[in-house]
Amino acid sequence: MAEALVASSFLIVALGMAVLLPSTRSLHGPTLAILIGTYVMTSRAKFDIADGYTVPTELVLVPMLFLLPTPVVPLVVSFSYLLGRLFDYASGRTNIHRAFHAFGDCWHAVGPALVLVAAGAQAFSWDSWPVYLLALLAQFAFDFAAAAVRERLIDGTSARTLVKLVAPVYALDGALAPIGLLAAFAAIELGAALSLLVIPLAAVLAVLSRERQARIDQALELSSAYQGTAMLLGDVVEADDAYTGSHSRGVVELSLAVSDHLGLDSGQRRNVEFAALLHDVGKIAVPKEIINKPGPLDAEEWKVMYRHTIEGETMLNRVGGVLADVGRIVRSSHEHYDGSGYPDGLTGEDIPIEARIVTCCDAFSAMTTTRSYREAMPVETALAEVHACAGTQFDPRVADALRSVAKSS
Repeated sequence: MAEALVASSFLIVALGMAVLLPSTRSLHGPTLAILIGTYVMTSRAKFDIADGYTVPTELVLVPMLFLLPTPVVPLVVSFSYLLGRLFDYASGRTNIHRAFHAFGDCWHAVGPALVLVAAGAQAFSWDSWPVYLLALLAQFAFDFAAAAVRERLIDGTSARTLVKLVAPVYALDGALAPIGLLAAFAAIELGAALSLLVIPLAAVLAVLSRERQARIDQALELSSAYQGTAMLLGDVVEADDAYTGSHSRGVVELSLAVSDHLGLDSGQRRNVEFAALLHDVGKIAVPKEIINKPGPLDAEEWKVMYRHTIEGETMLNRVGGVLADVGRIVRSSHEHYDGSGYPDGLTGEDIPIEARIVTCCDAFSAMTTTRSYREAMPVETALAEVHACAGTQFDPRVADALRSVAKSS
C-alpha cells in the first residue's frame, strides 16, 4: 500500500505537469529516442554504495531537462526507468507485479523540472547557474521526501537514519550533474555531441559496473570460504574441548557487540569476529591434561599454555589471506594493556584494537562461566573486576564499552 501510494501520487503529479505546465520546446523523435536509450543504459549500470546502490542516470536526466519539453521529463524518466527493468521482470529477478512500484522511484525528476519551469529557465544559459543549483537541491529534496514517506510507512525508518543511507548517493549525483550540464550544452550547440559524449561514457560506466560487481561477487565467495574455514576450525576446537568451543562462541557475540559500540569499521569487525572465534584454536596443540586440570597450573604447565597463541597464529598463517591477518590478532589476544601479558609483552596501542577487544571479552566470559576449578562469578562482580583491571590488563576504552554492552543486554 505504501509503494502504491508513492507511485500513484507520482503519476498524478507527472501527468498533471505534462498536461498543465507550459513548455518552450516540442518533442523531437530522434532526440527522445537517444535520451531514452541512454537512460536505459545508465539505469543498468548499478554501483553498490553504502547500504544500497546507485545508478549514473544523472548524466542523462540533466540533458533531458534542456532537450525535451521540461514538464514531460518526469514521465519520460519513469518510462525509461521501467524500460530499463524489463530484463529483470522477464528473467524473474523481480516480480512483474512490482512494476508499478517503479514509478515511486522517479520522484527525483519532479523537483528540478518544477524549478526550471517556475524560474523560466527551461532554455539553457550559463547565467542561470543559481537556478540549476536550486534545481539539483530540489531533486534531492523530492527524492528524499518520497523515500522518507515510503520507508516510514513500511519500516518505521526515521529521517535521520535515511539521511545517512542516501548521502553517498546524492554526493555521486552531485558530482555527475555538472557533466550532464556540459553534455546538455554541447548537445544544444553541436547537436550530435550528445551521442558522442554521453553514450560512450554511459557504456564505460556500464562495463565498469559489471566488472566491479564481478569483483564484489568474487570477494564475497572468498570471504565465505574464509568464514567457512574459521567455522570449521571452531568446530574442531569444540570437538577437542567442549568448554573451549562454547566459550569461544560466547566471546564472539560479546566482542561483536563491543566492536559496534566502539564504531569499528567492517574490516576490523570481521577480524574481531574471526579472532574471537579462533583465539583459542592453538589449544588444540596443548595436552588435554593441562587444559582440563582441575586446579591451578604449575610453572612448567604455564609455559606450555603460553604457547597456544603462537600455535594459533602458526595454524592461521598456513591458511593465509584474511586468516593470516587474524593470526596476528590471535597471537596478541593475551597481551595486557600495561605490557604484562604474553607472548610478546606488547603495551597500549601497540596491541591491535581487535586483540584488546577479544582479550577483555574473553576474560569477562571466562569469569561469568563455570570452569573445572571454580563456579561462575555474578555479572556485576565480573564487571567490577574488569573495571578494576582497566589500564593494567585491559584497554580502559574497551572496558567501558564492555560495561555498557553488558548492562544493556
